[in-house]
Amino acid sequence: MATENDADASENLSQGEESPIEELRRRRAEAERGGGQDRIDAQHEKGKLTARERIDYLLDDGSFEEFDRFVEHRSTNFDMAEKKYAGDGVVTGYGDVDGRTVFVFAHDFTVLGGSVGEAVADKICKVMDKAIENGVPIIGLNDSAGARIQEGIASLAGFAKIFRRNTKASGLVPQISAIMGPCAGGATYSPALTDFTLMVEDTAQMMITGPDVIETVTGEQITMEELGGANAHASESGVAHMTADSEKSALDDIKRLLSYLPRNNVEDPPRVDSWDDPDRRCEVGEMVPDAPRKPYDVTGVVGGIVDENSFFETHGDFARTLVTGLARMDGRPVGVVANQPSANAGTLDIEASQKGARFVRFCDSFNLPVLTFVDVPGFMPGTDQEHNGIIRHGAKLIYAYAEATVPLVTVILRKAYGGAYIVMGSKLLGADTNYAWPGAETAVLGPRGAVNILYSDELDEADDPEATRQALMDEYREEFANPYSAAERGYVDDVIEPNETRKRLIRDLAVLDRKRTDGPPKDHGNIQL
Repeated sequence: MATENDADASENLSQGEESPIEELRRRRAEAERGGGQDRIDAQHEKGKLTARERIDYLLDDGSFEEFDRFVEHRSTNFDMAEKKYAGDGVVTGYGDVDGRTVFVFAHDFTVLGGSVGEAVADKICKVMDKAIENGVPIIGLNDSAGARIQEGIASLAGFAKIFRRNTKASGLVPQISAIMGPCAGGATYSPALTDFTLMVEDTAQMMITGPDVIETVTGEQITMEELGGANAHASESGVAHMTADSEKSALDDIKRLLSYLPRNNVEDPPRVDSWDDPDRRCEVGEMVPDAPRKPYDVTGVVGGIVDENSFFETHGDFARTLVTGLARMDGRPVGVVANQPSANAGTLDIEASQKGARFVRFCDSFNLPVLTFVDVPGFMPGTDQEHNGIIRHGAKLIYAYAEATVPLVTVILRKAYGGAYIVMGSKLLGADTNYAWPGAETAVLGPRGAVNILYSDELDEADDPEATRQALMDEYREEFANPYSAAERGYVDDVIEPNETRKRLIRDLAVLDRKRTDGPPKDHGNIQL
């Protein structure tokens, strides 16, 4: 039976008032416009997508479910009461990437420059909390002017809440950040706490203090791009794991990265049907020169062993003496660490040690077996390295391998000398399987250094010291540095032909898939940070 109120409502609607559904649709449309068409146009003129366009491109069609689209800031300082927008400066929610759920937040630069105030921080924290509770990855698309100055200490408190959740999520769910515009001051530390950071060339910058402050304090003049651009952070600071020439390329890289990763730390990485024969002979032996000092690109060797076209390098422009990346073996995701002889002979320096340690620990957090390919002459010598802490930083890589509980399989391709031999996934650090190729050398020192110490008297008395040295080096290799010396002691499980490496590693990984390691309970160790 119709009531008097129903009749009044019908009369009001007939006079042109909105229905509840119409109001909802209007409010949603307003929220989707962010800061308005003029600011959307300005974003496009810079070659940038809007927050919603980024989310739409990243997620599967029609899968995005938004949270807090009507939230507004509560500040009244500095005329902020007149600058309110539905959703404030960030878009949050969840959706699917290739059918697998992720939670996502994207700063909306059209709304107050995407600055972070109390409401923005609360929205981000909510989506991070839900990701942790449900065990799915967190994707942050950063394009923000930083702390919202008008909100004072509340803005700083918001950053602190976000950082705490980054830390809580670490090792529980994968965290990926994409920098697609400015990211300055305290805002930089949230991406720095995540597992992978991508930056878009030309439009993205990260920095603690800007060029003006630097010039005021130090007198140094530098541009924004030189200081905090994508290439600077990918090659110099190591803050960025990879760069992309467009926003869509960066989002494509995120999709590919996610395809190797489990949703959380208790799931196995997603295995796919392999397109590459697991028994394929990998013709990689000829890629490695016999001469110990002759350079070559180890990524060719890695690419020939793993499933075809599956190697996805990370941190490729930083610490180039060590290669890290993700790949598949018979469809199974794995992490790859390899010395790079084409860069400084593949020596381990401070930055390479840090890079390798961080990557191995990530793999260990998310159940990714680690394949290590060794061709290392030692740690980088020099006063600069010693005084800047090569001992302390090298210990990080030792710690990462020794702490790891995931399957560890190591192959010595050509040489492994000194402490660097121990560090690179050696048997006694806990590696499950160690192999060596014929002709590989393992020793405390390389032949030249060892001969100079062991046979100094003979060299002093020789008529032709260099010819004598060369003969003694050959003898040293044959007697002491060959792979069978290590195999006789069980430090190398087998000496294998290069072309059987792929088949052997795939079979090992199938067995090690059931590996279980239970250590004594403790909160955490004290890695040499």
